[in-house]
Amino acid sequence: MKRFEPNLLLAISTAFALALVLMTASLFGVPGTALRNILLAVICAGGFVLLNPMMQRMMKIAPRPPMIHPDSPGTAVWAGIFPMAVIAGAAVPVFWPGHDYGLLVLIASIWFGVTVESAIKAMRRPD
Repeated sequence: MKRFEPNLLLAISTAFALALVLMTASLFGVPGTALRNILLAVICAGGFVLLNPMMQRMMKIAPRPPMIHPDSPGTAVWAGIFPMAVIAGAAVPVFWPGHDYGLLVLIASIWFGVTVESAIKAMRRPD
C-alpha cells in the first residue's frame, strides 16, 4: 500500500474541524440557522474548489503548488495551522452564544476548500 498523502490528510482533518464549526454554530448560534450554515459551507467550499482554477487562469496568476511538499518537511507544520485555526474558530460560539456565525462558517469553508484544492493538486502531481 502506498503511503498516505499528507495533503489529503490535511483536507480530512480540516473537514472534521469544519464539521465542528457547523455543530457549534448551530447549537450555540442563532436558532434556526443550522440548514443555512450547512448549505453555506457546501456551496462556498465547492464553489472555491470549482471556480478558483478558472479565476487564476482569467487573472493570469501562476498556479500554486500543493501546500505540503515532500522535499520540505516544514510545510507540514505550517499547513497544520489551517485545521488548528478552524478548531479555534469552533470554540467562539461556545464562549459567545446567541450570535449569527455565518461569517465564521464561510471562512472555515473557504479554508477547507483551500486544503481540498491542495489535495487535488497533490494527487495530480507526477511523481
